[in-house]
Amino acid sequence: MVSARVGRGAVLGAVVLSMLAVPARAATAEGDTPAPAALPAPDTTGLAGVLRSAVSQGAPGALALVDDGGTTYRLTQGVADRRTRQDISTDDRFRVGSVTKSFSAVVLLQLAEEHRVDLDAPVNRYLPGLLPDDRITVRHILSHRSGLYDYTEDMFAASVSGFEAVRNKVYTYRQLVELSLKKPRTNAPGAAYSYSNTNFVVAGLLIEKLTGHPVKTAYEDRVIKPLKLRDTFYVHPDTRIPGRYARGYLTPDTTGAELVDSTAQTVSWAQSAGAIISSAGDLNTFFSALLGGKLLTEEQLAEMERFTRIDSTTSYGLGLRRRDLSCGISVYGHTGTVQGYYTYAFATKDGKRSVTALANTSNNGKVLNTLAGVLESAFCGKKSKARPEAAVVERNLDVAPASVWGRGIGPAGLRAARLQAP
Repeated sequence: MVSARVGRGAVLGAVVLSMLAVPARAATAEGDTPAPAALPAPDTTGLAGVLRSAVSQGAPGALALVDDGGTTYRLTQGVADRRTRQDISTDDRFRVGSVTKSFSAVVLLQLAEEHRVDLDAPVNRYLPGLLPDDRITVRHILSHRSGLYDYTEDMFAASVSGFEAVRNKVYTYRQLVELSLKKPRTNAPGAAYSYSNTNFVVAGLLIEKLTGHPVKTAYEDRVIKPLKLRDTFYVHPDTRIPGRYARGYLTPDTTGAELVDSTAQTVSWAQSAGAIISSAGDLNTFFSALLGGKLLTEEQLAEMERFTRIDSTTSYGLGLRRRDLSCGISVYGHTGTVQGYYTYAFATKDGKRSVTALANTSNNGKVLNTLAGVLESAFCGKKSKARPEAAVVERNLDVAPASVWGRGIGPAGLRAARLQAP
């Protein structure tokens, strides 16, 4: 049964409670889709349907948390732990995968505001000799336009064996960069968008060089403590998730094979590209604060929102995605995939409404595709024209294509997904 709650514990029944529309600030970044004057109420029935579908397609559990100007909607389906059958909760912590990239970008943009880094300067100015091309700038790194090969393409060509090979391994940043540099670059610097975890590994190196401290300290001092995020941690190389959490389950490549409990891992293969642990509530707080101007100056937020169009509905800025929804609303945030977890975390332009959704599985294309429907229900309400099952498969890209899209798409769908991967 789907659990659904609004506000302070009032259970939602068959009738969705109505609420006052929340004003939406008109979008201002170049290429934004203008938002209507007011947002419709979230469609909790639609949200519940998305979660039910995700579980029916193989996720042990799924959750969605919507924060909307003081009103909170909590929806859950399934379990956090397949062994104990503990129900999944919107209070559970989990691995957020590539949502980490938004945290890393915020830190570097704060450093840019402090004149400690120039976004348009070569990375090699700060990390001499690291990269083979002095034309690769900090901006190229943060916008996935460097052309650096994504080493995870090879690392996770096979989902389970690739994961088990690195589950407890500890890498240095430079070792990961070296893995990338063994392969040709995908494009000349600045010539094209090509998502690569290597970019945000380089971002981690930059943060540590510029601050003189580990990225853990930068995250804590610049984001976690100022926003009072109580469920957000960077524990690398520890393999444990502190406190209450949802276990993660990796879907094997072989149809019908048992799910692999992938909860305990170093995530050293990702680090500043994907190793943060958080909760739905904390991610909503983070993106609401970011878009509301609480973490960056107006100038630096505008830099973050300089988007490159990827396809008809998706654009990428500096560590930030924009999704254009069927109702004419654009939302901003990031997606995340790490073994055992799919995450969507997005907010409106003004940060006043936010949603985070999680399914505690990965390598399952059907679940990934379905979870995208959360955005339509959370921001477009009942009048949304898009159905969850019709959502475009998005390459979240913490890991290689086989591990992100996974089973359930088929060769034709996989080819199409590669063509439209943002």
